[in-house]
Amino acid sequence: MDKEKWISSLVKRYERPLCSYAFSLLHDFERARDAVQDTFLRLCGQKPEKLKGREAPWLFRVCRNRSLDILRKEEPVCPLSEPQEASLPSEEKTPDEQTAHGDLSQLLPRFLSKLPKNQQEVIRLKFQQQLSYREIAHCTRLSESNVGYLLHTGIKTLRAQMINL
Repeated sequence: MDKEKWISSLVKRYERPLCSYAFSLLHDFERARDAVQDTFLRLCGQKPEKLKGREAPWLFRVCRNRSLDILRKEEPVCPLSEPQEASLPSEEKTPDEQTAHGDLSQLLPRFLSKLPKNQQEVIRLKFQQQLSYREIAHCTRLSESNVGYLLHTGIKTLRAQMINL
Protein backbone atom coordinates (compact mmCIF):
# COMPACT_ATOMS: atom_id res chain seq x y z
CA MET A 1 0.00 0.00 0.00
CA ASP A 2 1.41 3.39 -0.91
CA LYS A 3 1.76 6.15 1.68
CA GLU A 4 -1.18 8.22 0.42
CA LYS A 5 -3.59 5.28 0.64
CA TRP A 6 -2.19 4.37 4.06
CA ILE A 7 -2.80 7.89 5.38
CA SER A 8 -6.28 8.03 3.79
CA SER A 9 -7.25 4.73 5.38
CA LEU A 10 -6.07 5.92 8.81
CA VAL A 11 -7.90 9.22 8.48
CA LYS A 12 -11.08 7.38 7.48
CA ARG A 13 -10.76 4.92 10.39
CA TYR A 14 -9.55 7.22 13.18
CA GLU A 15 -10.79 10.76 12.48
CA ARG A 16 -14.05 10.39 14.37
CA PRO A 17 -12.62 8.48 17.38
CA LEU A 18 -9.73 10.97 17.64
CA CYS A 19 -12.13 13.93 17.51
CA SER A 20 -14.20 12.37 20.26
CA TYR A 21 -11.11 11.70 22.35
CA ALA A 22 -9.67 15.19 21.83
CA PHE A 23 -13.04 16.71 22.68
CA SER A 24 -13.13 14.72 25.94
CA LEU A 25 -9.82 16.35 26.86
CA LEU A 26 -10.41 19.86 25.52
CA HIS A 27 -14.19 20.32 25.87
CA ASP A 28 -14.10 22.45 22.72
CA PHE A 29 -14.98 21.14 19.29
CA GLU A 30 -12.82 23.52 17.25
CA ARG A 31 -9.73 22.98 19.38
CA ALA A 32 -10.36 19.21 19.23
CA ARG A 33 -10.49 19.35 15.44
CA ASP A 34 -7.26 21.36 15.42
CA ALA A 35 -5.56 18.73 17.58
CA VAL A 36 -6.74 15.94 15.27
CA GLN A 37 -5.66 17.85 12.18
CA ASP A 38 -2.20 18.36 13.71
CA THR A 39 -2.11 14.64 14.52
CA PHE A 40 -2.74 13.69 10.91
CA LEU A 41 -0.23 16.27 9.69
CA ARG A 42 2.40 14.62 11.89
CA LEU A 43 1.33 11.25 10.52
CA CYS A 44 2.27 12.49 7.04
CA GLY A 45 5.88 12.70 8.21
CA GLN A 46 5.95 9.07 9.35
CA LYS A 47 6.90 6.01 7.36
CA PRO A 48 4.18 3.33 7.21
CA GLU A 49 6.64 0.56 8.01
CA LYS A 50 7.77 2.36 11.17
CA LEU A 51 4.24 2.40 12.64
CA LYS A 52 2.94 -0.85 11.20
CA GLY A 53 0.64 -2.48 13.75
CA ARG A 54 0.99 0.45 16.19
CA GLU A 55 -0.98 3.10 14.31
CA ALA A 56 -3.82 3.45 16.85
CA PRO A 57 -1.69 4.01 19.96
CA TRP A 58 0.60 6.34 18.02
CA LEU A 59 -2.33 8.43 16.76
CA PHE A 60 -3.98 8.62 20.18
CA ARG A 61 -0.69 9.50 21.86
CA VAL A 62 0.08 12.29 19.39
CA CYS A 63 -3.51 13.55 19.68
CA ARG A 64 -3.29 13.47 23.46
CA ASN A 65 0.01 15.33 23.50
CA ARG A 66 -1.31 17.95 21.08
CA SER A 67 -4.49 18.36 23.16
CA LEU A 68 -2.46 18.80 26.33
CA ASP A 69 -0.26 21.36 24.55
CA ILE A 70 -3.38 23.28 23.58
CA LEU A 71 -4.66 23.19 27.17
CA ARG A 72 -1.35 24.53 28.43
CA LYS A 73 -1.15 27.32 25.87
CA GLU A 74 -4.71 28.54 25.68
CA GLU A 75 -7.11 29.91 28.23
CA PRO A 76 -10.27 27.97 29.00
CA VAL A 77 -13.13 28.79 26.65
CA CYS A 78 -16.88 28.87 27.01
CA PRO A 79 -18.87 25.64 26.81
CA LEU A 80 -20.19 24.57 23.42
CA SER A 81 -23.28 26.22 22.08
CA GLU A 82 -26.15 23.92 21.13
CA PRO A 83 -25.40 24.17 17.37
CA GLN A 84 -21.73 23.31 17.99
CA GLU A 85 -22.65 20.42 20.25
CA ALA A 86 -25.07 19.14 17.63
CA SER A 87 -22.26 19.13 15.06
CA LEU A 88 -20.05 16.81 17.13
CA PRO A 89 -19.22 13.59 15.36
CA SER A 90 -21.12 10.69 16.78
CA GLU A 91 -21.46 7.06 16.01
CA GLU A 92 -25.20 6.55 16.05
CA LYS A 93 -26.59 3.58 17.93
CA THR A 94 -29.40 1.40 16.72
CA PRO A 95 -32.78 1.78 18.41
CA ASP A 96 -32.18 -1.51 20.24
CA GLU A 97 -28.88 -0.25 21.60
CA GLN A 98 -30.44 3.06 22.63
CA THR A 99 -33.20 1.26 24.49
CA ALA A 100 -30.75 -1.10 26.18
CA HIS A 101 -28.71 1.81 27.46
CA GLY A 102 -31.82 3.69 28.66
CA ASP A 103 -31.27 6.13 31.47
CA LEU A 104 -27.81 4.76 32.17
CA SER A 105 -26.43 6.45 29.05
CA GLN A 106 -27.55 9.77 30.48
CA LEU A 107 -26.19 9.09 33.95
CA LEU A 108 -22.87 7.51 33.01
CA PRO A 109 -21.25 10.70 31.61
CA ARG A 110 -22.21 12.54 34.80
CA PHE A 111 -20.71 9.79 36.98
CA LEU A 112 -17.64 9.61 34.76
CA SER A 113 -17.06 13.36 35.08
CA LYS A 114 -16.76 12.94 38.87
CA LEU A 115 -13.77 10.61 38.51
CA PRO A 116 -10.18 11.91 38.54
CA LYS A 117 -9.01 12.99 35.07
CA ASN A 118 -6.55 10.09 34.69
CA GLN A 119 -9.29 7.53 35.43
CA GLN A 120 -11.66 9.27 33.00
CA GLU A 121 -9.02 9.17 30.30
CA VAL A 122 -8.12 5.48 30.58
CA ILE A 123 -11.81 4.49 30.79
CA ARG A 124 -12.57 6.47 27.63
CA LEU A 125 -9.59 4.98 25.80
CA LYS A 126 -10.55 1.46 26.85
CA PHE A 127 -14.30 1.53 26.33
CA GLN A 128 -14.89 4.26 23.76
CA GLN A 129 -11.81 3.66 21.62
CA GLN A 130 -11.36 -0.08 22.39
CA LEU A 131 -7.61 0.27 22.98
CA SER A 132 -5.71 -2.47 24.80
CA TYR A 133 -3.93 -1.88 28.10
CA ARG A 134 -0.63 -1.79 26.20
CA GLU A 135 -1.96 0.75 23.70
CA ILE A 136 -3.37 2.91 26.50
CA ALA A 137 -0.05 2.71 28.34
CA HIS A 138 1.79 3.76 25.20
CA CYS A 139 -0.63 6.63 24.59
CA THR A 140 -0.63 7.97 28.16
CA ARG A 141 2.97 7.05 29.04
CA LEU A 142 1.75 5.09 32.05
CA SER A 143 2.73 1.53 32.87
CA GLU A 144 0.31 -1.22 31.88
CA SER A 145 -0.17 -2.08 35.55
CA ASN A 146 -1.01 1.54 36.33
CA VAL A 147 -3.54 1.54 33.47
CA GLY A 148 -5.09 -1.62 34.94
CA TYR A 149 -5.21 -0.08 38.40
CA LEU A 150 -6.81 3.14 37.13
CA LEU A 151 -9.41 1.17 35.15
CA HIS A 152 -10.18 -1.09 38.09
CA THR A 153 -10.51 1.80 40.53
CA GLY A 154 -12.56 3.91 38.13
CA ILE A 155 -14.98 1.11 37.27
CA LYS A 156 -15.34 0.19 40.93
CA THR A 157 -16.23 3.81 41.73
CA LEU A 158 -18.70 3.97 38.84
CA ARG A 159 -20.40 0.76 40.02
CA ALA A 160 -20.71 2.15 43.54
CA GLN A 161 -22.25 5.37 42.22
CA MET A 162 -24.77 3.42 40.12
CA ILE A 163 -25.74 1.16 43.01
CA ASN A 164 -26.41 4.20 45.16
CA LEU A 165 -28.91 5.69 42.70
